[in-house]
Amino acid sequence: MSNARSIGYWTTTAVTVFILVSGGVADLVHRADTASGMTELGYPTYVMTILGVWKVLGALTIAAPRFPLVKEWAYAGTFFDLTGAFASHIAHGSGANHLFYTGFFALCAVASWGLRPASRKLAVPVFRGFGRVAEPQAKGARAVATGRMPAVA
Repeated sequence: MSNARSIGYWTTTAVTVFILVSGGVADLVHRADTASGMTELGYPTYVMTILGVWKVLGALTIAAPRFPLVKEWAYAGTFFDLTGAFASHIAHGSGANHLFYTGFFALCAVASWGLRPASRKLAVPVFRGFGRVAEPQAKGARAVATGRMPAVA
């Protein structure tokens, strides 16, 4: 991993983890400003407890070494949370600052995910043909995988 890529990864990861922890704790303690923002957007305050738990767990997962499959889920949850917040602020007609911050933090999460070192990625192909090398197949295995049987002579 190049030095610039490493700096980019750790910077965006630190921002993402900080946003998840601080937002998760604010949700869990039902901070007054956070609760008023949630109700202003039309969400019940009990949603804060649910989001708070998942944000803190996601931050811990992203920051911790190992567990690449769980990291994939944590990054996906982070992306859903931040883009959902962005969409909620658009639908509500919130100020530009809300759109800027939620959009910026969503981009930080995507950058952190994309810049991960190999040690923090899944070692097995999840989606064949989408940027990962397919495993070599035995003769005849391709026919079974594609559903096409070889012609019989």
